[in-house]
Formats: sequence, C-alpha cells, structure tokens
Amino acid sequence: MAAPILSYEGLGLVQGSGWLFQDLDIYVGERDRLALIGRNGAGKTTLLKLLAGQIDPDKGKRVIVPGTHVVMLEQEPDFRPFATLMDFAVAGNDAPPEHEVAAIADQLGIDMSRTAASASGGERRRAALARALAQNPDVLLLDEPTNHLDLAAIDWLESWLARYTGAFVAISHDRTFLTRLTRQTLWLDRGSIRRKEIGFGGFEEWSDSVAAEEARAAQRLDSKLRLEAHWLERGVTARRKRNQGRLEKLKEMRATRAAMIGGPGVARLGLANDDVRSKSVIVAENVSKSFGDRAIIRNFDFRVQRGDRIGIVGANGAGKSTLLKLLTGEIEPDSGKITLAPTLDGIVIDQQRSLMSPEKRVRDILADGGDWVEVRGVKKHIQGYLKEFLFDPGVVEASVGALSGGERSRLLLAREFARESNLLVLDEPTNDLDLETLDLLQEVIADYAGTVLLVSHDRDFLDRTVTVTLGLDGSGKVDIVAGGYADWEAKRVKPNAAKAKASTTGTPPPPPAQARKKLSYKDQRDYDLLPARIEAIEKEMAGIETDLSDGSLFARDNARFNALTGKLDALRDEKAAAEDRWLELAEAVEPLG
Repeated sequence: MAAPILSYEGLGLVQGSGWLFQDLDIYVGERDRLALIGRNGAGKTTLLKLLAGQIDPDKGKRVIVPGTHVVMLEQEPDFRPFATLMDFAVAGNDAPPEHEVAAIADQLGIDMSRTAASASGGERRRAALARALAQNPDVLLLDEPTNHLDLAAIDWLESWLARYTGAFVAISHDRTFLTRLTRQTLWLDRGSIRRKEIGFGGFEEWSDSVAAEEARAAQRLDSKLRLEAHWLERGVTARRKRNQGRLEKLKEMRATRAAMIGGPGVARLGLANDDVRSKSVIVAENVSKSFGDRAIIRNFDFRVQRGDRIGIVGANGAGKSTLLKLLTGEIEPDSGKITLAPTLDGIVIDQQRSLMSPEKRVRDILADGGDWVEVRGVKKHIQGYLKEFLFDPGVVEASVGALSGGERSRLLLAREFARESNLLVLDEPTNDLDLETLDLLQEVIADYAGTVLLVSHDRDFLDRTVTVTLGLDGSGKVDIVAGGYADWEAKRVKPNAAKAKASTTGTPPPPPAQARKKLSYKDQRDYDLLPARIEAIEKEMAGIETDLSDGSLFARDNARFNALTGKLDALRDEKAAAEDRWLELAEAVEPLG
C-alpha cells in the first residue's frame, strides 16, 4: 500500500436534518488512481470538496503531507466574473503560469482568448482542464472530467492521465474512461465508504458480491423493510445478468442491419426491397449541408428503419447536431431530400432540467399532482413508477429543487419516457447520470418500441445501445457502420490493420476444433421451452398491470390490490430466473454451433 499523502479520519457532514455521512475513514496514496463510485445524491462531489479543503466537515480530521498540492476540477466552475477563458485560468493565488496554460490549451484545441460568456460547454470544460493540469498537482480531484468533451479530447485526457505521476480521484459516468485508468475503487454507499484495490473494471463483480451478501443477511434477519431497501439500492445492478439477453437481441439487430448496409451491392438490394421501404421512418437521399464554404454533410444516403437505434458520433464541430437536426426535419438540406414518415411522433430528451420548476413537487412533474401516471397508455401508481426509476417512493412529495442534478435528470427521463411516441431523440443523455441510472437508461432504450436517435460521447453506452453508428470526421463524409462505437473505431483503423496483417508471415494454423458435446435432456428441454414460458409470464404480468391501472382499486379493494402486486412481484422474480437460466444455456449452446 502506498503511503497516504491525503486522508480523513472519522469524517462526518450534516446535510439538511441529518448526516450525509459520518465516521468515514478515507485516504489517498501516492500515485493512487481512484474511481469514486456512488449513486446520485450519495455525496460524491461533496466528498471531493472535503478532500480538497473547500468545505469544512462537522467532524473528523483532515491530514495532508506538508507541501502536497491538491487541485480540484469542478463539474461546473463559475466563469461569470471573467472576461475571457484565459482570465479564468490564471485567476487566484494558486494560478498556474500563463504559458503553461497556453501549452495545454493548444493540445486540447481551445482558444483561451475566447470570451467566457459566449464559450460553449465543451470550451469551458477544456479551459478548466487546462487550468487544473497546468497547476502541476500532486493530487488531482476530477468531477466528471469527460462531460462536454468530444472523443478526441477524451483520448488526449486519458493519455495525459496515463503519464501523470501524481494521484487522482475521479467521479465519472464514463465506464471506458474509468476502466482504462483506475487501479483502486472507493464506493460511497448509503453513508458509508468501502475501498478495494481494484480498478473500476472489477467493480461490478465486487458490488454484486456485496449485494448478494447483504441479501443473505437480510433473509437471515427476515426483515422485509431491509430487503426493500436492498432492492432500492441494487435494483438495476441485480438485473445485469438479465440485461445480457438484451445485448444478444442487440447483436441480432446489428447483424440484420449489417446485411443491409454491409456493401454497395447488398445495400442496393436492401433499398429496393418493398418490405424495407415500408419500414422506413426517415429517408435521406443525396443530402448535403454547408455553412459558408465548409461542407458539413456531403452526399449522404441512409434509411432509418422502425426500431433502429442510431448513434451519431464525432468530434465537436464535426456536424453531429446538424445531422441530427436534418434527420428530424428541424433544418432543411441545401440539396437532396429528407422524407419523414407522416406518423412519426417524436420526443426530445436533451437534459434541460431548467424546464422543471424547482418549486414543483415530484408528484406535480409526473402526475400533475395526482397519484397515477399515464405511461404510454397504461396507468401506473406514481410510487411504483418512481421505483422503476430507482427513486425511494417517499420522494414523491419532495421539491425538484431539493433533488441532486443527477436525480433531476432521472426525473426528466421518467417524465419523458411516460409519453406516447415512436421516435426518441437523445442529445448527450448520459451527463449527470450515475452508473446505475445508465444501466436503467440502457434497459429503457432496449425495451422502447420505437426508433432512437442518439448523440453521445460515451463509448461504452453506445456499444451497449445502438444498432447503427453514423460517424462524422469533419470532412462532410458520414460513415455508416452496423454496431456501436467500437465497430466504428475498428472500421477507421481497418486499412492499416489489414496492411500490417498482409506483411506478416508464418501465421500459425488455427487450433484443431474440439469435439462437440450435446446438452443434457433436461438442459435441452429448458432451452427449447423457456422462451414460451417467459412470453406467457409477460402476458400474465400485462394482465395484472391492466387490473392495477384501475385508479379506484386501491381504495375499493385493498386486499385484492395487495394480492395483485404480490403476484406481480413473484412473476417478475420467476421471469428473471427463467431469463437467467435461458442465458446460461444459450452460452453453452453457442460453442456447439
């Protein structure tokens, strides 16, 4: 274990009417690479500010090795007092030299003479990074460092941190970023903190083992309330294995789209097919768009099919927003034609939490002050619906202003996903979301019956979500790739990889194929019959949900209401077990061909 250079003993902080956390022992060692994990509202940002010495605790002792320089990159630094980005970067007693800021800013591609008031979110984030990194810190505290950064800037930051000789603690929703860089994990969970000497890549297995042990302890205590609290904390993560089924479905959808866009001949055959035409919801034909002398989109042909999940990626300024606006009909092309299906009914989720008044209650946002939410034509009790989005049902009377930024984002998702639609447009939806909410968002998108258009820099999220990636390189060309970010990235480097492969000699022969084995009779029977059983469970669940949508049932026949909700919970458990069993068998079947 590296010697601690920054630590807290018995740390405690009061927030509102109670302790946010207390009796925490935390330390940062030399060259530690720590991922700080926790749900929205757990106090992650507050903990970073305590470590930075920006706020004082209600109890506990902060110990720091003399001469240790601690720098915090805040999620939303205040640029208002400053005329330019450089004025912000060199302000204060601990300001770095201007020439060092300029050197880092040049590598990040940011003009520091830009006026602070007119700078975009991405420009402000890069200016804040230039200030923080130029201060040559011994301990770097990073609060969502990849927010508003494009893929090129994220790659640069990852390279810089890989060479960095100090210690850092990072809060991030970017799984790829955390997996590549971290070697230790701090888990802030329900007011306590755990530390493990593994990077984020091992966090899910670790957290699942902790959750399983807590569940066993709860069963031993026979405490229904404790089990309920456990579900609220671990609800999405506990379904991770079941989500593998959605990933298998995603692979099938990608394979189907690859057959349509894989090569010029195949693409033409696909476009000529009447069934393909009838399923098209957005058709782009030889579309071009320029601003001044610069071509943003050039000669773009594409058909968006019903049920597609389209990811749009590229550097800032490459034309992602322009392409999104073209596909949704918000702007017209300079040449070519965009045709939208007349039945297309879209909703846009762009993280504008400001649209929700802070004085309104959660009940007001979701149900206009009532007890029932209309979720795509089906009535659901507001407290049950809140649980689906990882809220404690007791939050129903809380004001929007009392929620954390991530919780407000989650509430916005809950409100928008309740609406009837067949087109979902998401512009950087992952900002301010914790990892469990990202799991939830992936589930909701996978289960969405309509078409999805998604702009994001979150590589892992794209890989888990989209069927087709539209990649822009800034030249006006749009790459169309079946698959996610990794598939697009592989296509970009494919020519060099092919050349390298061609130059190699003496490639060893493939290993001999292993003898095939068969499933046992019971396993084969389960593999064949479980899909039908899962479908039957889903139909029974749908019938119960229809009964529960009767707004008067709770008051009129409370016993039946409780019986139905109990039955629904049992069916959900049975469905989860059946899906897990089938996935286990599917993995065994795959190598058998």
